[in-house]
Amino acid sequence: MSSSLPPSAQVASQSALSAAQYAATRHAVWLGAAAIITDQVGRVLLVHPTYHEDDRWLLPGGVVEPGEHPLDTCRREITEELGLPNLPLTGVLAVHSLSSHHADLRPGMPCPGEIRYVFDGGTLTADQVEAICLPREELSEFAFFETRDAVQRLRSVDGQIMLAAYRARLGNTATAHLADGRHILDVPALDHHDVHVRYRPLWDSPLNRGPVPERLPVQQAWGWCFVPDGRVVLVADPGPRGALPMLPGGTVKETDRTPEDTLHREAAEEAQLTLTDPVRLGWVLDETGEAYSGVGPNARLRLAARVTDVGSTAVDPATDHPFARLLATPAQAAALLGWGPPGARQAGLAAETARERWGLPVASAAAIEEVPAEGMRLN
Repeated sequence: MSSSLPPSAQVASQSALSAAQYAATRHAVWLGAAAIITDQVGRVLLVHPTYHEDDRWLLPGGVVEPGEHPLDTCRREITEELGLPNLPLTGVLAVHSLSSHHADLRPGMPCPGEIRYVFDGGTLTADQVEAICLPREELSEFAFFETRDAVQRLRSVDGQIMLAAYRARLGNTATAHLADGRHILDVPALDHHDVHVRYRPLWDSPLNRGPVPERLPVQQAWGWCFVPDGRVVLVADPGPRGALPMLPGGTVKETDRTPEDTLHREAAEEAQLTLTDPVRLGWVLDETGEAYSGVGPNARLRLAARVTDVGSTAVDPATDHPFARLLATPAQAAALLGWGPPGARQAGLAAETARERWGLPVASAAAIEEVPAEGMRLN
């Protein structure tokens, strides 16, 4: 029915049509459902179908059958494709509308358009990953990919959907509403800056709580930098493949008297933070020092500090461009850093240190926000 008619005229027009005639006037689209499922370091699960001529991968999921709800579709497909019955789906991360003329549709495919629901399938344990059993006639393999690699294996629009849905989960934002791969409402901070999870090979290295042994040089100092509401500041370095988040800090230079001086300097340069009272949480062993010209075994120090001032955005002297500055809960920061369970424990230790040492609250779950360009006035 034409939406230009007044309501009274629409009702009169509908009453003159048979049910079949009215039904024929309604817009019809396909329905699909998929899930974002990750491993413990934040890599996204993709499956490789046997029925496509090209080499593209897919999120677990499939088409909604007649009379089926998308949630039930997603549960059914996860059971059929992965052999994981009863996997909890905890929320809708994204709803996507694909137009019938989109360039990513297969040539000659008479598609009327599609609405796809993307659900949160959570994080799999090592035992659950081991239990995955594929239907070999339908899927040849599965794998977990960093998001920057995953988007290269998906159709362009599917990659955009995956990123928006996963970032909604990471950033604790509302369900992402998308049309042809683009947000139709406000663009969240993680999407605005194209932020990806920063997977690191050292994610499972334990945090040593004692003093750094004298035989180990401290090559790096990173800090959990807390603002008064219990959140921490992350910086994200933009690049051609997206922005990678990190804690403020960096390489200890010869001109730094202590690793604490390194943190003060780097936090000011990268994020325009003024810090006070840095405290050492522990250190991580880097057995090779490959990132530091192969210096051999060294310590990567982890600290916590209180932020007393946030200045205006400025160019980082080491990179000649400004970093994105994000406010996140410690748990959100750990997930973005890709450190897995050890990172979550380290985030908890940092939050407990902030509570005991400075009386800061435990940050409430909230959407990840960008620090204003003009900085922040902190009480």
